[in-house]
Amino acid sequence: MSLIEQVHTGYVHNRRVRVLVDHLALLIPAHARVLDVGCGDGLFAHLIGQKRPDINLMGIDVLVRPRTHILVQEFDGQVIPHDDGSFDGVMFVDVLHHTEDPMILLREAVRVARKFVVIKDHTLNGFCAGPTLRLMDWVGNAHHSVSLPYNYWPQRRWLEAFEAVELKVGVWVKKLALYPWPACLVFDRSLHFVCRLDLD
Repeated sequence: MSLIEQVHTGYVHNRRVRVLVDHLALLIPAHARVLDVGCGDGLFAHLIGQKRPDINLMGIDVLVRPRTHILVQEFDGQVIPHDDGSFDGVMFVDVLHHTEDPMILLREAVRVARKFVVIKDHTLNGFCAGPTLRLMDWVGNAHHSVSLPYNYWPQRRWLEAFEAVELKVGVWVKKLALYPWPACLVFDRSLHFVCRLDLD
């Protein structure tokens, strides 16, 4: 593990996970059955489940790791292997910017979800947003062999995409406080959001 990876793991990762879990747990409606798409080892879903035992979470990912915190099914990265309306909601945590075309998975989420979609991702807004997001992505994901197309959208493009698949923004939070001081001055800013999108 490189020095940068050691610093990221010890200084950033644990806080980021804890803060994101708090945000996500607040967005998911009561007693929901949720599919976590691109869940990795399922840590986020597992911790959300500990905070919210009323929620039933399972995951899918293109790379199923040898050890996972929840049940994880392999999928091809484009077609969610579940029937229409199989879940109350779908969750994407820093997944859509790793795809060449996020619209494919957004449409799939709308197909399999009955009520809502929860997303944590990035907005390409603000000074040096692109290089900063690329650095964060590389440090956090390169060692996991995750695809890094660096496909970031400004907030306007996200909102257009949601409208195109008939998702309505129910909650949008952009001040997440993911990073400790002084890293927050560079890596928080307007670069992150969590939202819950409601289906008609």
